[in-house]
Amino acid sequence: MPRETFDGQLTRTLDDLLLMGTMVEEAIEKAVQALIERNVALAQGVIDGDERVNQALRNIQENCEVLIATQQPMATDLRFLLATYSIANELERIGDYAEGIARLAIRLADEPPLKPYLDVPRMTHKGCELLRGQLQALVNRDADAARTLARGDDEIDALYDQVYRELLLFMVEDPKTIRQATHLLWVAHNLERIGDRTTNLGEQVVYMVTGQVVELN
Repeated sequence: MPRETFDGQLTRTLDDLLLMGTMVEEAIEKAVQALIERNVALAQGVIDGDERVNQALRNIQENCEVLIATQQPMATDLRFLLATYSIANELERIGDYAEGIARLAIRLADEPPLKPYLDVPRMTHKGCELLRGQLQALVNRDADAARTLARGDDEIDALYDQVYRELLLFMVEDPKTIRQATHLLWVAHNLERIGDRTTNLGEQVVYMVTGQVVELN
């Protein structure tokens, strides 16, 4: 395969990965919106759309495998394909967390919220911000940006701790709230895990650019 054709294949693979990232980000936002608005139809749409994310993963990883097997890339090209393979897997897992939030939104749709939703939207906004940032760092081949963005996960962790304490207090003061509060804890946990996954994306960006395997958390 001529170099120009190979470069075109790499570009298309990156484009597919970025599209997958957009799909996952939209799933997160819609799942949380469904929770806040108690919108069952919107939540079901997120659940139904998860198969598109799964198919995107399969397509990207198959493309990476074919290019590695047939072109035997070296150095940066090989690291790009390996990183893309791993990032696609991380995005699929983030999509699963979004689907989980959508399922919890359906369970909670018939109940008024225990308290106004404040920290959950903040966790969502920060998680999506980090997701977009790490994908942009990939596009820019910017390892320093990836490292800086990874520190943003601490903010999500702090918000999760706050939600955890507040919901635990609800359960202690009124045992009737235990089921609903537990579901909300699962929502917050999924958002916290999304933050962790964006850190994993950053580690792959650093690996792709530098060849170093690092732990950014």
